[in-house]
Amino acid sequence: MKIWKLLGVAGLAGVATGGAIIARDQRHRAQLTPDEVRDRLHQRLADSEKPYVS
Repeated sequence: MKIWKLLGVAGLAGVATGGAIIARDQRHRAQLTPDEVRDRLHQRLADSEKPYVS
């Protein structure tokens, strides 16, 4: 019985941590201006068009 309580608490802690990480990421994205988003997308496109070198 004790192990199930421990697993339950660990699961709740994991869910809370995941929610905090998602919330932090959302706040960061909400602070970007449309020009910053466009610049980042253009940069990602340019990076993806570069040939892969191993």
